[in-house]
Order: sequence, then C-alpha cells, then structure tokens
Amino acid sequence: MKKHQSQFILLAFILAQIAWLGLLGLWIYWYVSNYIFYKEVGKGYLIPSNVFVDNSKVGVFVIGIIMIVGIATAVFVIFRNLTVQRKITGLYDNFIANITHELKSPLSSIQLYLETLSSKNIPPDKQKEFYSIMAKDTDRLHKLINSILEISRIEQKRVSHNYHISSAEIINKLIENAFKNFRLPENVTKIEGSVRGKCVIDKDAMQIVFDNLTDNAIKYSSPPHSISIRLKNNDKQNIIEFSDQGIGIGLKDQKTIFNKFHRVYNKNIPNVKGTGLGLFWVKEIIKLHGGKISVKSEGLNKGTTFIIELPIYKTSKILYIKSLLRQTAKKEKFMEAADGE
Repeated sequence: MKKHQSQFILLAFILAQIAWLGLLGLWIYWYVSNYIFYKEVGKGYLIPSNVFVDNSKVGVFVIGIIMIVGIATAVFVIFRNLTVQRKITGLYDNFIANITHELKSPLSSIQLYLETLSSKNIPPDKQKEFYSIMAKDTDRLHKLINSILEISRIEQKRVSHNYHISSAEIINKLIENAFKNFRLPENVTKIEGSVRGKCVIDKDAMQIVFDNLTDNAIKYSSPPHSISIRLKNNDKQNIIEFSDQGIGIGLKDQKTIFNKFHRVYNKNIPNVKGTGLGLFWVKEIIKLHGGKISVKSEGLNKGTTFIIELPIYKTSKILYIKSLLRQTAKKEKFMEAADGE
C-alpha cells in the first residue's frame, strides 16, 4: 500500500472518531440542557417533575451512550489490528523478496559453474577451484535453510538444545571461532577483560549468536573492519559487549532491531544482503538461555554495541537454569536408550 493511501486511511479514521465523539457530546449536551430547562419550567409552574422525567427513557439514553462508546472502541480495535496486519504483511513481503534473493544467488552460481564444467574442457586446477566455490555456495544454502527451520522451531517452542555448564574459556573460544569463520585478521579484532562465573549454555546455539553478530558487524561496516569484545561480570550475570565501528543504528531502529524481518537500511551501504532474521534469532537464543540482549549506539556512523547478559550458574535464575540442564539430561538419556536398541 502506498504511503499517501496509508495517510488517507489514517485521516479518515481520525475524522470518523471525531464524528463519533462529537455526536456523543451533542447528544449528552442536548439531553442535559433539555432536562435542566424542563425542570426549571416545571418548578415555575408547579408541575410535578415526574411529568418530564421518565426513568425508563434515562436508561435508554445511557444504553445508547454505552453503545456509541462500544462502537467507537470496536472501530479503533479493528483499525489497529488492520494496521498491525498490514505492517506484518509488508515485512513478510520484504522477507520473501530477501530470502528469494539469498537463495537465487548461490543457486545461480552453482548452475553457472556446472554448465561451464559440462560444456568446456576446464584444466584440473580450475576445476578444483570451481568445486571449492560450489561447495561454499552449497554450505551457504544449507546454513540459510537451517536458520529458517530453526526459527520456525523456536516460535513453535520445539527447540531441542544441549545445555551444559561451561567455563569462561568456552565463551572466549566461541568468539574466536566466529572471527576465524569469517577469516578476520587478528589486528582488526580485540577481546578485553574476562568473565569469572560459569554459565549454562548450548555451545552450538551460542556459536550462532557470535557468528550472527560478527556477520552483522562486517555487513554494516566499511573496511577496514574493527570489532572489539569486552567481557565483564557482576554478582549475577556475565556480560559480553560486542562493539563495531560501523554505520551505527538510529534511535528509531534501536527499538525494533530485534523484530522478525526487520532490517536496517542505510544509503551509505545500499547492497547489504540478509533476511531480517539474524538478530531476531540471536535474541531468541539468548532468551532461551535465561539472558537478555540490548543494543546501544550513539547514532549513525558512530558504531554499535550489542550487550549480552547471561545468568551465572547457581547465582541467578537458579530454577530456570536447572530446568535447562534437566531437559538436556532427559534428551541424552533418551538418545542413549535409542542407541542401545
């Protein structure tokens, strides 16, 4: 729906609400003024007040007011739901467009290399290079499809993670793995500080978190990239501050950055690819660990910092963390029983 059409609908709704409220006000004014007038006239002529005041009609009047208020409220609720639904539909359409592009790009690449290999005599060293590129594109497709399926499982609460008690060194290792996965040179990354408390985490899921944040930092930064991690803790939480020197995030986007399908558009970096699911996935994984994630940015072109807070084992959210460990123990026991058969 075009922008001017949306503005017209909003204006029409506001005018309709004003009309309802105006009608209600006039109705109340008419009734009250007539009631007062006839009551005063009745006193002057010594006419019994019950001649002019019929309690049953007062009840009808009150019911009428309630009905008008109810209709106005219903119109507002319907309009609000339609607005939300229209926004979701727009986000979904953007997601379809983005995911289609993300799928077509590696598929087109694979198809091109296969056609080249089948139609021409390619030297062995070049063939090896082509196969390597196709393997990377296949891996990219595999990760993309898995991410969509995983988010679907998260939303349907069918997630099966492997939670274990992990030391502080594990978090450092996962961060370093993310940097290696994206082949970042050591001189553009920095890890400062340390966390002291143990956490209950799923290493594979947390690797996804750090991979997504690293990927995000690269996408929304211009070379040379610069990523710094600050590790610290308080009495109840281990805190990981993941900072980049990229384009930053405006205040409006900071409020919606973790929403599903949301993407930050910036004219300085117009060709950023993505589905709008990465940070939503990150938030859901952190939430499943009993933690939370927030974002901080001073504005455009001033970098971004994502702040992850994870509960320390046996110190914070004890009952919830124990339930995660029980889930994993139950799953492992089931798998052992299945292997035994």
